[in-house]
Amino acid sequence: MKAKILVIEDEAVLQKAMSDMLGEYEYESIQAIDGEQGLALAGSEKPDLILLDLVLPKKHGLEVLEELKGNEETKNIPVIVLTNLEEKEDISRAMELGAKSYLVKADYDIGEVIKRIDSAIG
Repeated sequence: MKAKILVIEDEAVLQKAMSDMLGEYEYESIQAIDGEQGLALAGSEKPDLILLDLVLPKKHGLEVLEELKGNEETKNIPVIVLTNLEEKEDISRAMELGAKSYLVKADYDIGEVIKRIDSAIG
């Protein structure tokens, strides 16, 4: 059975690229374009993993992460933060809130994302 990955990303081009890439690696992907939609889909779809941007409309990614981890139904879903924010405070806060990994968009390559996904969902 394919693992289901929720991509919470507001940039359409990047979201499509992530979705295509996940498909190539036999993952099923679902997309959310803002924080609120991401939380709703996490609850209804119960993905195996969430790729979360931090700079999002309607609800910041750190708020989304905090709500995911504070909810009995979604707290055990691994979250990998994929963002342009490189500040140490953002990284520490995301890790404190329970993110499995933190990748800066400018620095990552697809192979690294896939490795982290595989590692997070075993």
